[in-house]
Amino acid sequence: MNAQPNIVLIHGAWAEGSCWSDVIERLQADGYHVTAPQFPLTALADDVARLRQVLNLQDGPAVVAGHSYGGQVMTALGADAPNVAGWSTQLIETAAEAVRTTS
Repeated sequence: MNAQPNIVLIHGAWAEGSCWSDVIERLQADGYHVTAPQFPLTALADDVARLRQVLNLQDGPAVVAGHSYGGQVMTALGADAPNVAGWSTQLIETAAEAVRTTS
């Protein structure tokens, strides 16, 4: 098991997992295992089901972070989510700022 928590990134409604590529690269460089799955965006329930599937596949606890609509998916997931160590919006703001200032 990884000593650091896994990080699962949830994209917004008009995006896809690849929108996190710069953030993923920086987090992986710091030793984090990062997942940025694709979501079907067909219905909120479908996206929550996909997030549950992704969380079930994590090797240990995960911090879940979402942008825009991703926050709604996180909220709809509920408190009984598997492998969730925490939720974060600050991570995204901090990581995005790091990308802007060092690119």
